[in-house]
Amino acid sequence: MNLSFFIASRYFRSKKKRNFINILSRIAMIGVAVGTMALVIVLSVFNGLEDLIRGLYASFDAPLKIELVKGKSFEAGDDFLDSLRDVEGVEAITEVIEDNALLKYGEDQMVVTMKGVSDEFLDEERFERGYFAGEMTLGSQKQPKAIMGRGVSFMLGVDPKNEFEQLRMFYPKAPRAGTIDPRQMYNSGRLGLAGTFSVEKKFDDNYVVVPLSFARDIMGYGDRRTALEVKVAADFSVSDVKARLRQMLGGDFTVKDTDEQHAGLLRAIRIEKLFVFITLTFILAVASFNIFFSLSMLAIEKKKDIAVMMAMGATEKLIRAIYVKQGAIIAFSGAIVGLVLGFLVCWFQDRFGLVSLGVASSVVDSYPVKMIWTDFLWTSLSLIVITFFAAYRPASIASKVNTVEHL
Repeated sequence: MNLSFFIASRYFRSKKKRNFINILSRIAMIGVAVGTMALVIVLSVFNGLEDLIRGLYASFDAPLKIELVKGKSFEAGDDFLDSLRDVEGVEAITEVIEDNALLKYGEDQMVVTMKGVSDEFLDEERFERGYFAGEMTLGSQKQPKAIMGRGVSFMLGVDPKNEFEQLRMFYPKAPRAGTIDPRQMYNSGRLGLAGTFSVEKKFDDNYVVVPLSFARDIMGYGDRRTALEVKVAADFSVSDVKARLRQMLGGDFTVKDTDEQHAGLLRAIRIEKLFVFITLTFILAVASFNIFFSLSMLAIEKKKDIAVMMAMGATEKLIRAIYVKQGAIIAFSGAIVGLVLGFLVCWFQDRFGLVSLGVASSVVDSYPVKMIWTDFLWTSLSLIVITFFAAYRPASIASKVNTVEHL
């Protein structure tokens, strides 16, 4: 066994002459354990929230989305679509026409995001996460139906049981020169209500999904589309299919995966997670001050022992190593307890949902958690750095003991 570690472990286990040094050591261990446990739990909750958001967005958005780099819409004829379907790994393509429109129900009206989609949209397990009420259909060519966000339904006071009141959608158009008839300034159409969904507030309060033919007619888009949503085959990697599509389409189009479609929100969550990690690490550093005080007191108490060891040939490097390792033993004892407790709390939360979100309308009942090994690694590394700085000064003081004075 390493000599410095052997002596440090003996110091850790032995009773000190002054009992408050033992108390300081125990307080330091408890502080490190609590700080480490809190760090693991909070980081796991952020991971869980990030995964939850990804899942919610994925239930509305496609794995890949093709849009123009510049411009609002592009021609998407049969030949163009067939060439995309021939790309290896592409299972299905949903044609999309999306723009703002005015939706009216009864006497109430609001501006919504009208999303016209082809039939493939409903074949891609949409709205798998969250809530859905009604029928998963967009009706027929003669009787189109809409699927709207629950927030839109609430703000318009839509009654799904009222079959006599229909939704009316209005979209502005360029009027002919000299016209004074306001009806020539917009196109309009009627729809029934098929169902409502609740996925995420951004979608719930803005989106109304309609058949592609309805959106095409009311907007006058013809063969133009604002986006194409690509479903990737089960045996293929999303990143590989994205690379193939980008190579085929060139620089005029962007191909975004789910993370890139909501990069701003996910980046904000990661930045918030980073700041929380830094904040809790500072709290952990404050808790480690007890390591500094306990080692300083131990160095004062063990001056005679240090003098004897130095008289027997111990070097300053050995004395410093003893106290640094003594601090490491205190810190890592607390850290191991904290990591184990943090793991157990997260496991029980994931398995049994101990802590509820307390929001009745939430799509999940309890706080989501996801443990990632890198969080445990970074927590351990930060603890190593903190321990070194907390133990280095007392170790340096101990190594400067005057041998003649204390023998």
